[in-house]
Amino acid sequence: MSNNTERYGLLIDYEYCSGCHVCEVACKKEHDLTVGQWGIKIHQDGPRQLDNGRWEYTYIPVPTSLCDLCADRVKGGKLPNCVHHCQAGVMVYGKISELAEKVDKDTMAIFSR
Repeated sequence: MSNNTERYGLLIDYEYCSGCHVCEVACKKEHDLTVGQWGIKIHQDGPRQLDNGRWEYTYIPVPTSLCDLCADRVKGGKLPNCVHHCQAGVMVYGKISELAEKVDKDTMAIFSR
C-alpha cells in the first residue's frame, strides 16, 4: 500500500464530523490505550452565536503524538482504524501529495507522521 519515499497522512474534513467519538474508540481499541490516552481526540469548538445570528458548533478530530497512522494495520493492507470506523466518512488516508490535491475548503486539514 505504501512505498518508503512517499509520506502518508490523514485528510480530515471536519465540516461533517458529528463528534460521535467512534474514531477515538477505534483507535484506543487498536492500540490498547489506557484511560486518558488518545491516539486521536475530538475537540469541540462552540457553540457560539456569530454576528450574523447563525450558530457555530464544530467538532475537530485531531491525531495526537500517540498516532502512528496504524502502521501495523496499514502494512497488512488495511486502513487506519479511525478511517475504517468513521461513521461520517470525514477521514481519508493516503499519500500527502494526493491528499493535498483534494483540499478545496477551509474545513479540511491534513495530518502526517
